[in-house]
Amino acid sequence: MSICIKDNIQNMNLVIGCTVGCPYCYARNNVRRYHMINDFEKPEFFPNKLHLMEKKRPQNFLLTGMSDLAGWKSEWVEQVFEKIRENPQHQFLFLSKRPDLLNIDTDLENAWFGVTVTRRAELWRMDALRKNVKARHYHVTFEPLFDDPGEVNFSGIDWAVIGTMTGAQSRKVRTAPTWANSLMNQAHQAHVPVFMKEDLAPIMGEECMVQEFPVAFEKVLEVQRAWRK
Repeated sequence: MSICIKDNIQNMNLVIGCTVGCPYCYARNNVRRYHMINDFEKPEFFPNKLHLMEKKRPQNFLLTGMSDLAGWKSEWVEQVFEKIRENPQHQFLFLSKRPDLLNIDTDLENAWFGVTVTRRAELWRMDALRKNVKARHYHVTFEPLFDDPGEVNFSGIDWAVIGTMTGAQSRKVRTAPTWANSLMNQAHQAHVPVFMKEDLAPIMGEECMVQEFPVAFEKVLEVQRAWRK
């Protein structure tokens, strides 16, 4: 039985809002529905949430579930990085679709920087990530995957996530199993763990699902399980 990635990586929405403008953006729809901020295209920082990083029980956190790192102001980044450094018990993930706008240099051991790639024409984002972000860990999310990315350079990448379109649009756009398998095989050849999101199970078949976490994430999950005993 496939597992849900949200049960293993929690969202911490320190910033809400994004200027990228993806037509399938679930975050924009949620903001409008629940009136979280006045204008989704004007990202807002919520520093009062930083205390959530002080939890003693280790967690894997996604910090950009409702934003894009490229839309964060430098002073926001500095505050968040400082808090990350103070809480090494957690692992923190960032995602961006505009890595060409990033300029980050950090030695944080528990910070993971990634890009979203939805089609072959966006593979440049991986190159831009490696060029503009100097960090310990990189990851890439192929979601929703709209076409066959073809040959992918996984050098320097520490984790790959693959997913498909969800919601009403999933009836029109679906990830082909061959695309996901090609990405998985290429990643494994580069010794990169792969996580197929649970939404792929009806497409791939449960027996073909691959759901791997980086070692650092697995260690967090092991400690979590021990805390429950």
